[in-house]
Amino acid sequence: MTPSRILPDLQCSLLCEEVRQEINGNFILVGILGYVQVPQVPVTALKLCVFNRWTAGVGSFTESVRLISSDQTSVLRQSQVKFALREATHHATNVTVFGQVKFENAGVYFLEVLVDDVMKLRFPVPVMVVRPAETPAPPPESKPQD
Repeated sequence: MTPSRILPDLQCSLLCEEVRQEINGNFILVGILGYVQVPQVPVTALKLCVFNRWTAGVGSFTESVRLISSDQTSVLRQSQVKFALREATHHATNVTVFGQVKFENAGVYFLEVLVDDVMKLRFPVPVMVVRPAETPAPPPESKPQD
């Protein structure tokens, strides 16, 4: 007897600046983010992408991706997508794009990935204010002595 439904495993979840797909189907991830550095807050990120790959499941599922604010309660962005895995040896890749994400404060935000309301992963996304280093003045030119 073969099972009709097996909850899938989350093979990977990566926050990045851009996800592109080649003509052969392979993905290119650009700017994988472990944290977000900004010169000041509030600041708006033009685009944040979440690359999720599911495997080892059977059935139809709903993926939910949530970006939680630094207050740990407010949901800044949320996305849901339905996907299916016909066999446990198959995989599904979902890309979520959050546009115009406004970070009001520096602090630790969280990204949550769920499948059918079961939390599979929750990871921190620190937002840090980093002031650009002041450019040192060039050394004075030395004049040849007469």
